[in-house]
Amino acid sequence: MPERVIHVLYIDDDDALGRLVQRILSRRGYAVTHVASAQDGFARLDGQPFDVIVLDHDLGTTSGLEVLAALAQRDHMPAVVYVTASAELSIAVEALKAGAMDYVVKTVGEDLDVLLTAALEHAVAKTRLTRAREAAEQEVRAARDKAVALLAEVNHRVANSLALVGSLVRMQANAVQDPAAKAALAETQARITAIGNLHRSLYTSDDVRVVDLAGYLTTLVGEFGRSLSGSELTPTIRFEAVPLLVKTDRAISIGLITTELLTNALKYAYPEGSGEVRVSLSVTETEAVLTVADDGIGWSGQGQIAGTGLGSKIVRAMANSLATELRYEDTGGRGTRAVLPLPMQAIAPEDGPSP
Repeated sequence: MPERVIHVLYIDDDDALGRLVQRILSRRGYAVTHVASAQDGFARLDGQPFDVIVLDHDLGTTSGLEVLAALAQRDHMPAVVYVTASAELSIAVEALKAGAMDYVVKTVGEDLDVLLTAALEHAVAKTRLTRAREAAEQEVRAARDKAVALLAEVNHRVANSLALVGSLVRMQANAVQDPAAKAALAETQARITAIGNLHRSLYTSDDVRVVDLAGYLTTLVGEFGRSLSGSELTPTIRFEAVPLLVKTDRAISIGLITTELLTNALKYAYPEGSGEVRVSLSVTETEAVLTVADDGIGWSGQGQIAGTGLGSKIVRAMANSLATELRYEDTGGRGTRAVLPLPMQAIAPEDGPSP
């Protein structure tokens, strides 16, 4: 006997067989409702939940296959056991394709009792497993959605906190008079902004594991352009890139390298204050290439480093984390061209580099 009462809707225009099935299944502990037409069956379904439908093929004015098609359009379709005459096994196959969970061939005597009960037990067991799986999947989806929302909130708050820290650093830079200290604070603010922009990208992203590097660098370069307004540094910054998804932690490293290279170009390329700095991101099958170039006084990567050298140390450390190395290409004596190859195997998400 089932652990709880299983409610069965039996649709068959044969009243005598309907009463027989009710007696058979009632002895097994099932609660059976018999209706003689598809119309009455749907009316019962609208008013009461059933665990299983036992559906006869020949319903007079319609067929069980038509009823199956209509049931498939409803939400939460119950399990269906299809009943056919002995000569209609091909129809049973069609019923299984249409969504029936099992079928029973009409027989005379105790065989119908055994076959129908076995089919019902199978349908009930499979339905319970299906519902348990769906409930578990729903719980997993709900937990994931909650985790994603919480992570987005964390990234939002981190981005706001970093923006606040950046503002405090900028205020401090405006308050000091020493040019070296002012420059150092401005560079620190740029590094904070690079990390803050990434977190800002993450709380609007559908997948926090990856970042569109082109979009992230666009924001980063744009921040540099806005920071130049009203300052003595007036080079024009141009940026070109193709969309590329990269791992989030790799994007942070690339953003910091871009920040350092841009800062160097703005500080040293054009002593007179005017000129152009070009940032580009190109992609091949095996690597992406970040390039920062200018037409200024030129630097080959050799010789005495201007400033404290902290920026160069940051670039080397970040490049090592990306399994690469920054190189300076020969420009014929004028300008600087810094090139950073980025191996796809080091930066791309596991499902590939496509956006």
